[in-house]
Amino acid sequence: MQHEAAKEEILEAAWGLARTRGLTGFSLRDLAVAVQMRHQSLYTYFASKQAIYDAMFAQGMRALADQRSALALDRDPVRALRQAARAFLAFCVEDPVRYQLLFERVVPDFVPSAASMELSAEALRYVGAWHRAAGLTDPADVDLWRAVLTGLAGQQIANDPGGARWTRLADRAIDGLLSTAQPPSASGAPSAASAFQPGRSRR
Repeated sequence: MQHEAAKEEILEAAWGLARTRGLTGFSLRDLAVAVQMRHQSLYTYFASKQAIYDAMFAQGMRALADQRSALALDRDPVRALRQAARAFLAFCVEDPVRYQLLFERVVPDFVPSAASMELSAEALRYVGAWHRAAGLTDPADVDLWRAVLTGLAGQQIANDPGGARWTRLADRAIDGLLSTAQPPSASGAPSAASAFQPGRSRR
């Protein structure tokens, strides 16, 4: 238990240094000083700085999956998709450093571990379910969701911190995604175009 508490303290300090100096702006020696520990002692808890980044990545993806699991979405699938998009953008902009670690490759040579990527996959499974409910059945729709929304988040963080110039475009981005949906499949699954009827609720 003491070992895990020490790891949490190290990670908390790593986040703090990353938010003040940037993800690549601190060394393990800096981290050791922050937690009042000898430099060599850090290796008792993490094998390398890359392992620390991996643990931070896992924490971030766990937080995203938890946020998505806790969302109380509208029963109408299109409105729910818009709500989920707005929630994702809020998640990104509330912590720019976490956004950078999860969605931009700012740390040279950092590759998340298989366990951390499973957390990423868990977060994405929510998106897949929301898409299917709204009639989006092409796997590429998830890629488009990620590209558009992380793009909006990145623009917001870089060019209008604390504002809403780009995040307020979430609904338009989702409506654009829905407008490109493929026709219904042979199985009779509804297309996004048929699901997308503004003002009509399925409560």
